[in-house]
Amino acid sequence: MVLSTVRHLTTAELEAGLAEILESPRDEGVLRLIVRRPKVNEREILQIGELDPAVGLVGDNWRSRKSSRTADGSAHPNMQLNIMNARVAALVAQHEDRWQLAGDQLYLDLDLSERNLPAGSRLAIGDAVIEISPEPHTGCKKFVSRFGLEAMKFVNSPHGRELHLRGCNARVVRPGVISVGQVVKKLAA
Repeated sequence: MVLSTVRHLTTAELEAGLAEILESPRDEGVLRLIVRRPKVNEREILQIGELDPAVGLVGDNWRSRKSSRTADGSAHPNMQLNIMNARVAALVAQHEDRWQLAGDQLYLDLDLSERNLPAGSRLAIGDAVIEISPEPHTGCKKFVSRFGLEAMKFVNSPHGRELHLRGCNARVVRPGVISVGQVVKKLAA
């Protein structure tokens, strides 16, 4: 797979794309992309994936990754899955073949904002259910190198954090098979 090379967007260009992001569906969206990370800096695009409460996305390296947010450095149980709004990914990546560079596993066309999906909110994707975690999902050096410093500032601004533009963390609470194009439903609290 050859990934497109693009220039990084300016703050003005990023802000101009915010209106489209704010139109994301609130209660029922679509799973647009599944990305498994078998090893650091490796990505596998999946049409079908399996979510499991013990390992997150089956075949992903979440469990073997270290976390600075746990006392013993083990994988953080509330950070099994990284979820990103597909419209944000489309904006910063500019081409769909570059979405995977964000490093998230699930890309949803759904409003991920704090107001719509506070910590503890649950989403059904097929038979699987995931729960939004309180731990923030923020960009890193890799995000800057792939999408630019302005993109990092955009997603991590106070408004960007409120909207969860960089995405959010989640954990699997009910196992199931998921597939691209599947409906994602916000469950009643």
